[in-house]
Amino acid sequence: MVTIKDIARVTGYIIVTVSRVINNKADVSEEARSRIENAIKELDFYPNANAKSLKQALPSGITVIVRGMNNRFLVSLLEEVQRLLTEHGESTNVVFLDEIEDEIEAAVRVSKNERPKGYIFLGGSASSFHQSFHQITIPSILVTGSAEDLHYDNLSSITTDDFAAAYFAVNKLLEQGHKRIGIIGGNPVAFATDNSTRRLQGAIKALGDKGAVFDKDKDYAPGYFSLEAGYESANQLLEQDPDITAVFALSDIVAFGAMRAFNDRGLKVPDDISICGFDGIDFVTYSVPRLTTVKQNVEEIAEKCVDDLLLRISYPRSAFHLTVPFSFIDGESVAPPKK
Repeated sequence: MVTIKDIARVTGYIIVTVSRVINNKADVSEEARSRIENAIKELDFYPNANAKSLKQALPSGITVIVRGMNNRFLVSLLEEVQRLLTEHGESTNVVFLDEIEDEIEAAVRVSKNERPKGYIFLGGSASSFHQSFHQITIPSILVTGSAEDLHYDNLSSITTDDFAAAYFAVNKLLEQGHKRIGIIGGNPVAFATDNSTRRLQGAIKALGDKGAVFDKDKDYAPGYFSLEAGYESANQLLEQDPDITAVFALSDIVAFGAMRAFNDRGLKVPDDISICGFDGIDFVTYSVPRLTTVKQNVEEIAEKCVDDLLLRISYPRSAFHLTVPFSFIDGESVAPPKK
């Protein structure tokens, strides 16, 4: 009988790494995963015959795939989704991915060893779904992104209108008298259809409609949705264009990192520079100053997501697509620019 030690010996990887591949953990290199999975197939290895038979016979619950391990908004959404699924008596398996990982590839890996009833994708990119979602046949839902144009019968979607929300937020900065506005966060080059790109497009449209100067090479600094990236992007932006008087951050967590960068440069928010975020996570209430931001409705998004997925699991029906309204938190981090 083939054991996990045999797989480790054949591939040259330690048992811990082999175990992580078997259990579909994310923090394994693609090279290691490929070699180990090939060895598993060649040696016809599986951990336990009874367990394998059971997995093939019974669905194992709902799998939630989160793309963006440092994205606090997605963590808040995940917590609410898990709470609602628990109330419905459903078990959940959560897979965390980096922002640049492919969520469909992750779902295919999960499906090799599990039989989930359905998939919930948090923070996914529609481009990944367009290319390879046909491999997934069970009820699924994309949250914080629209899948309506993809026309998959088993893929619903729930999202905020990121373009409109960003447009609204930047207009708020313009109404305060800011004419030199920078933008930080997101990576439109890597994912041309994700929510950060729609936010960037909405922000640029608002600036253009009001005739504000915007040079993308100078006034935009991309980065992951994390505190560290927000800090680095803010510093990069001020190096590129020190005349900026306000910043629109494509997520709250990026805004918090930027506020620290401003402080380290001797700039006071909002006296010297204003900043507006996006998401409306709980932390904005406790930041100093309180962050002005676009708020996504976590409770409604999670409730609609869970209701739709469980309904389609029990009663096959067409995919459902919904845009949830956003609101605006007028905090303390935006003020008119100094004359």
